[in-house]
Amino acid sequence: MFGTIICTNFTFLNQFFMANLGMPELIIILIAILVLFGGKKIPEFMRGLGKGIREFNDAKDNVKRELQEGMKEKDSETAAK
Repeated sequence: MFGTIICTNFTFLNQFFMANLGMPELIIILIAILVLFGGKKIPEFMRGLGKGIREFNDAKDNVKRELQEGMKEKDSETAAK
C-alpha cells in the first residue's frame, strides 16, 4: 500500500512536469545548466545527483522493508492469540 502511494505520487509529478515542458523549454534548461555549471562541473553534478537518488532509493527500500516486517510481526502476534 505504501509503495503504491509513492509510485502514484511520482507518476503524477512526472506527468505534471512533462506535460507542461516541451522540447524548447528542455533545451533552454539544458543550456542554462551548461552555462551555470560549465562543461567540467556537469559530470561531478550528475555523479552527486546519482548518489543522492541512490541514497533516496535505499532509504525508501529500508522504510518499505521495515513496514513489511512490522506488519508480519503484528500478523504473527495476532495469529498467536
